[in-house]
Amino acid sequence: MSTLILALLAGAVVGLALGALGGGGSVLAVPALIYLLGFTPAAATTASLFIVTATSATALYARARAGHVRWKVGGAFAAAGIVPAALAGLVAARLPQPVLTAAFAAVAALAALKMLRPTPPADGHAQAVRPLRAGGAGAGLGAVTGLLGVGGGFLAVPALVTVLAFEMQAAVGTSLLVITVNSLASLVTRSGGAAGLDWAVTAPFTGAAILGAWDGKRLAEKVSGRGLRRLFAAVLLAVAGFMLADALT
Repeated sequence: MSTLILALLAGAVVGLALGALGGGGSVLAVPALIYLLGFTPAAATTASLFIVTATSATALYARARAGHVRWKVGGAFAAAGIVPAALAGLVAARLPQPVLTAAFAAVAALAALKMLRPTPPADGHAQAVRPLRAGGAGAGLGAVTGLLGVGGGFLAVPALVTVLAFEMQAAVGTSLLVITVNSLASLVTRSGGAAGLDWAVTAPFTGAAILGAWDGKRLAEKVSGRGLRRLFAAVLLAVAGFMLADALT
C-alpha cells in the first residue's frame, strides 16, 4: 500500500475519532506517523501538533455553530496551558527517542482507561469552580500536549465535566477550543522542526483528518457514544502495548 493511501486512511481515522469523541483520536496520530509512515518520534510529535491544530479548529467550528462551546470559561482553561505547552514542546526536542516513545505509550494507555470509564455526568446546576484546581488541570493538559504532540481531549473532557460542571455536549465542544489553543502554542515553539517535516505525507494526512472530523460529528449523533469510546479504547490499548514493547527493546 502506498504511503499516500496510508496517510489518507490514518488521517481519516484520527479525524473521525476527534470529531465524534472530542478527544482520543489525536493519540492515534503519533503511532500512525511512526509505524505506518516512517517518522521519527520527534518528527511525529511535531507533525501531530500540526494535524491536531488544524483538525481541532475545524471540529471546533462545527461544534460552535451548534452552540456547544463555552468560549469565556474554555478560553481561561486553555490560557492556563499555553506556557506549559510551549515549555514542554522545547523539552520534548531534547528527550531520547525511547523515552519519548515510552511516555507516549503510558499516555495512550491512560487515554484508553479514561475512555473505558464512564465520565461522571454533570448535574446541570451551577456550582463553585475552584480556580486553583481548574488552573492546575489546564496547565497539566497543556504540558501533555506540548510534550507528546497529543490534543489531550481524553483528559480535557472529564476535567471540564468534573471540575467545571459542564454537561457532556459543552465539554466536548469546549475541549476542542482547549486542544486547538494548546496545540498551536506548542507548535510555535517547534517552528524550526516543522520546516523539516515531510509535507507530502503530513498535508494529505491533515486533509483527511479534517474531513473525518466532520463525519465524526455526524457519526456521534447516530451511534452510541459509549460503543465508540470502547472501540477506540481497545485500539489505544493495543497501540500502547506495542509502543511500550518497542521502547524497551
